[in-house]
Amino acid sequence: MEDCAYAKLRRLTRCVAQHFDSELAKAGLKATQLWLLSEVRRLQPVEPGELARSLGIDPSTLTRALRPLLSAGWIELGAGKDARSRSIRLTDSGRAKQAIAGRRLRIARRTLDEKLGPLRVAELKALMDESLQIFAAV
Repeated sequence: MEDCAYAKLRRLTRCVAQHFDSELAKAGLKATQLWLLSEVRRLQPVEPGELARSLGIDPSTLTRALRPLLSAGWIELGAGKDARSRSIRLTDSGRAKQAIAGRRLRIARRTLDEKLGPLRVAELKALMDESLQIFAAV
């Protein structure tokens, strides 16, 4: 398992996620929460099903992920297009939280570049883009 591409990729992903999460924790967020806030802001008002499709996650996973954002008052659920639907919007508090987290995200990106080197980061991005295209074609 030591030379397994999957195991190495998982280890690298965990290291990078921990790097970003530790910086974003200073803004009171996890990387996944910032991702959700950013997508809500981009798509709002957005129905939960549409948001789940956009993120590529299961609706029940989305519901669990949105709970802390709703509790914190960073997003709100409102009426949708008809009486049976709901829509999600970013609140003023959510926009402020996203702005603070955006600054921490820039720091995390910069320190990742410093740690790995800008050339290695560019090569990794290119390799990931190529790999994603290959998987998308299947």
